[in-house]
Amino acid sequence: MHGRVFLFLSFLSLGAPLLAEDQVPEVTTARLSEIMMRDACVMPDPSTQTYYLVASAPGAAVRAYTSKDLVEWEGPHIIWETPQEMWGKEVDIRSIWAPEIHAYRGKYYLFLTFDSTVEFGPQWRDWGAGWENWPPQVRRASQVLVADHPLGPFRAFSQEPTLPAERMTLDGTLWEEDGIPYMIYCHEWVQTSNGTVEKVQLTPDLSATVGEPQLLFRGSEAVWNRASPEHGCYVTDGPWIYQADSGALYMPWSSFSATGYTVGVAVSESGRLEGPWVQRPEPLYTADGGHSMLFKRFDGQLMMALHTPNGGPLTRIRLFEIEDTGSTLRVTAPFPAE
Repeated sequence: MHGRVFLFLSFLSLGAPLLAEDQVPEVTTARLSEIMMRDACVMPDPSTQTYYLVASAPGAAVRAYTSKDLVEWEGPHIIWETPQEMWGKEVDIRSIWAPEIHAYRGKYYLFLTFDSTVEFGPQWRDWGAGWENWPPQVRRASQVLVADHPLGPFRAFSQEPTLPAERMTLDGTLWEEDGIPYMIYCHEWVQTSNGTVEKVQLTPDLSATVGEPQLLFRGSEAVWNRASPEHGCYVTDGPWIYQADSGALYMPWSSFSATGYTVGVAVSESGRLEGPWVQRPEPLYTADGGHSMLFKRFDGQLMMALHTPNGGPLTRIRLFEIEDTGSTLRVTAPFPAE
């Protein structure tokens, strides 16, 4: 997408697979610049000195790539294919959005968003009466899968989403604080009009939630965020939590600014998950790219992965070296160097 006129045309396709089934290549070695992909997550495995990257694949599946140097990637390995009737006979899951892979307590977990074709009625709209031309509300929710190896096989804990089915949620990610696991996720703007980032406690094995969700912040709180010119809504996408050595707690997240898809940074003033979360006025990345995540290279360098541009056949995952300034995060250089 280029220019403001296109900023909100891709909302309904955020996170959807980009390739037709007959376009998925055989397992081979390639660079990220050669692979059309969005909403990817990189997990370093220190025990094998291997990086694992996961992203959605056609047919409501998840593909993985592996690398030793973040330059050459082997794949795709299909590590999850959604079975029929995953959410019941009447729910057709059409795609997977934004899978993440996490190592946790000796297991490997996929946090992913299932997107279906079954529409909710207007009773699920938190903001009240419907608007003209408002996008349809479907069953879209985050769910956790588990495996003993990063390449699977993965299994679902149940045939229902981890988060409540009546809430349109997406982009769940994992964070542990004081030994307690939490899912951080977005409550979809399609249902709320002002998208939110929320947290909910998980059971120790990540199979279910504990208690009620808690609001962390709303999309409109960022001064750089731009509301949809058609609906006046604010998007929240792709939250990720990172705790610096100083104890500072950062949350990169994505929405839309005057230049397109954008990554901003929220900072917890308490250094804890409950916040309060304050939005940094200067975004982290503004060149029509987003859904970022952070990881550390095996040499200790902090890295960011995101996709850019936000739509079309040129969408690619790019990697950047990141600096923690002590008050926010800053992009220092692309990787590999350009």
